[in-house]
Amino acid sequence: MNYWLLKTEPNEFSIDDLQALGPGIEPWDGIRNYQARNIMRDDIKKGDLAFIYHSSCKLVGVAGVAKVVEEAYPDPAQFNPKSKYYDPKSTKETPRWVCIGVTFVERFKEVIPLAEIKQIPTLSAMVLVNRGRLSVQPVRPDEWNTIMDMKE
Repeated sequence: MNYWLLKTEPNEFSIDDLQALGPGIEPWDGIRNYQARNIMRDDIKKGDLAFIYHSSCKLVGVAGVAKVVEEAYPDPAQFNPKSKYYDPKSTKETPRWVCIGVTFVERFKEVIPLAEIKQIPTLSAMVLVNRGRLSVQPVRPDEWNTIMDMKE
């Protein structure tokens, strides 16, 4: 099993929204960064766990955990002209973008703020700390365990 961090803006989709779906599968879609796409397409596997990270909000940080239940498949939004994620250069024969299916695992009692994460020396090499803008990123097992130990 591998570990990941998936960024979302909570005003668009939050850990609470994922929790409200219950055991359902939610497509993690709308990713329009090639590096993040490649990670989802090539590396994320069914059964992997991911931190749900709230960004572009008052309290930026890790809000909970999701499980990958579907590996990469073409993101349907890229074909929908009414979607903000529409890509006219993408075709059904050669899709450019993928999404994965996730399901809710756990909502942390409190968001673990990025500011706290940055203060932990053992997390100084974490992608989140060094390349924070990447919307889908790997998390090493030791980093995963450290952050899980930080939750209340």
